[in-house]
Amino acid sequence: MLPAILLKGPTASGKTALALYLVDRLPADIVSVDSGQVYRGMDIGTAKPPPEVLARAPHRLVDIVDPADTYSAGRFRADALAAIREIHAAGRIPLLVGGSMLYFRTLESGLAALPAAHPALRAELDERARQQGWPALHAELASADPAAAARIHPNDAHRIQRALEVCALTGRPLSEIRRHATTANEGIRFVKIVLAPASREALRERIERRFMEMIDSGFIAEVGRLHARGDLHRDMPSIRAVGYRQLWDLHAGRCTRADAIRRGIVATQRLAKRQLTWLRSEPDTVRHDALEPGVNTHILKRVRHELDDADH
Repeated sequence: MLPAILLKGPTASGKTALALYLVDRLPADIVSVDSGQVYRGMDIGTAKPPPEVLARAPHRLVDIVDPADTYSAGRFRADALAAIREIHAAGRIPLLVGGSMLYFRTLESGLAALPAAHPALRAELDERARQQGWPALHAELASADPAAAARIHPNDAHRIQRALEVCALTGRPLSEIRRHATTANEGIRFVKIVLAPASREALRERIERRFMEMIDSGFIAEVGRLHARGDLHRDMPSIRAVGYRQLWDLHAGRCTRADAIRRGIVATQRLAKRQLTWLRSEPDTVRHDALEPGVNTHILKRVRHELDDADH
């Protein structure tokens, strides 16, 4: 079986720096696993590598769709498998890097046979959410599908809506359907690496520091350009990305600059908490402390060992 390295971790854990370290020492090509970096024009807030880094180490699945488009986990899986095949055909090793845990799960576990979107049902759910709030619908989901509710934030409108829609249309919990997903990635051996600071407080501080660096680099102006287009709105998957939605509200006049920044930091910290919850349940994964001295060297040694085992 041909290997593919999966490098996972919460936001601001240092995954990009580690990926660059690895591609300098391994015959590896990077595939981005990031639901925000797929969008063109969303650079600062997604921590997209700058042009000079992309020139040195090209990332597949970056800047491939417009923010007005919808990019799904299923579409990612097809794109990622195609990229993996191309990299293997070139005699190199795919290095998939990112923090979109749903994308990783879809890649590894396959696609479930889910019903198509039902516009009338979605409109009904939207109206109920308008009257009751998404946390109320999240509580309803917790009763119908506790496993799905545990992974979904009470304010994640898109995922709450989809989980309730699937329950209503199939009579089965979304989590149960996904457990019986079919796979089509035979011939790939995943080498799984998790990079995360052992200290939650250290991660929160890194997130706050990085968010402020994004603000200093023009994040507010970036969201302003998206807002000025006129064809985007705050409930689109692209604009729901962490940080973007909070700064979108600033440009829409719903909050002050200070409040938007505070909310953006808090939302990013909550995202990291959810990512860590996903990662704790990951099987066959070795976790490395991002703050440990020499962690890159330790990970490189382990990856080389895994790759050697794959050759025998």
